[in-house]
Amino acid sequence: MRLSRRFAPVFAAVALVMAVPYDATSHTLVEGAYGGAGNPAASQPFGAECRTTVTGSHVVAYCHNPYVGTDRVSLHVECARWWDIDTDSAPVDVGPAMTVRLAGRCWKEIRTVWITHGP
Repeated sequence: MRLSRRFAPVFAAVALVMAVPYDATSHTLVEGAYGGAGNPAASQPFGAECRTTVTGSHVVAYCHNPYVGTDRVSLHVECARWWDIDTDSAPVDVGPAMTVRLAGRCWKEIRTVWITHGP
């Protein structure tokens, strides 16, 4: 009985570590595992920050890119009515320190709006 009380915190810690999802654990990048010192492009910040505003059946998105690399953004609008046509904007390049405006609309209500990013 005394042995189980002494190791109870150890058992609880092991159970807690085993319950943590794989994605939540820390990962160490091993040099040479990906053909060099890792992936330097993934370590640098990338991507435009976008803000969307929905007013009735119209949506406007402003995307600003504070980083050195060029980002390609597209606006996607899903309409609430089954007969209303969903729209996807043409991809727009957002260069360094640039802001672009994307707009879309539905005939009636808008269900969801999202922005996709690409290199």
